[in-house]
Amino acid sequence: MARKTFRPLRFAGAKTYPLKRRLSKVDQSLLGKKLHKGAGFGSFIQGLPDILAARNLKEIARTIARAHRSEKTFLLGMGAHSIKVGLSPLIIDFMERGIVSAVAMNGAGIIHDFEMAYLGQTSEDVAASLKDGSFGMAEETGAFLNRAITSGCERGDGIGKAVGEAILRHKLPRRRLSILAAGARLAVPVSVHVGIGTDIIHMHPKVDGKALGEGSLRDFRTLTSVVATLQRGIFLNLGSAVILPEVFLKALSLARNLGHPVRNLTTVNIDFLAHYRPLTNVVSRPTMHGGKGYHLTGHLEIMVPLLFGAVLEEM
Repeated sequence: MARKTFRPLRFAGAKTYPLKRRLSKVDQSLLGKKLHKGAGFGSFIQGLPDILAARNLKEIARTIARAHRSEKTFLLGMGAHSIKVGLSPLIIDFMERGIVSAVAMNGAGIIHDFEMAYLGQTSEDVAASLKDGSFGMAEETGAFLNRAITSGCERGDGIGKAVGEAILRHKLPRRRLSILAAGARLAVPVSVHVGIGTDIIHMHPKVDGKALGEGSLRDFRTLTSVVATLQRGIFLNLGSAVILPEVFLKALSLARNLGHPVRNLTTVNIDFLAHYRPLTNVVSRPTMHGGKGYHLTGHLEIMVPLLFGAVLEEM
């Protein structure tokens, strides 16, 4: 077969058009503004470029502020990492202000929340303690939480309420740092969604599987009642890559199945990586038939203070 030959094309006949006729996605009006020493936080936020993630940040802040003024539901979902990077005081502040209507956390969340309330310290060095089998075996953490969950189950409470009330009842020295205690104190629902075997308290001699299962199921029912009110409301997921996106999607489907339309909601996922389940089960699927989903990529310890500060500026 003969080998093909290629001759360079001549560009002389290419058609062009005036630049000002072209649709451009970036306009000078969208550019960032210079910062000045001593400028306030509001000026900083307003000076961000009105482009891509910065635009989304400002849109989300406006939406949360608007939802608060309209008394719509703001559900905050959070992985335990949110506590470990120091966000508890900010979340509690938004609960106290009445901005956050309800909180959902995974099973690890109650561990770090309790340890902060009890000792003001948390986050075990897993690598250092795994080799001798001491990982996860802190006596106070396992005993207090399992006892609270079992007692709460006997009273008919879910895990979130049971642990929050136990922290208040025992007057743990740093209870002001506890999201669960704040929920119990403010009557803000805090639901806890566990996967059996995922958390260190499941290794403890005092663990009660029946209480864990019953308590978490009660909290799922509580969460579903919150999700049922998310029409024109907001769900913000902070750093939960698997548990809460899955639980939220089931709660949303069940709420709609029971006759609650839950349309036109705003969903937001913030994490330092873009994972499949949050992008699908938080950002995309719930808003397919009305509403808008956002994803912000970044470290929670930076992105959440930025967002919460922008919300306060909007309010």
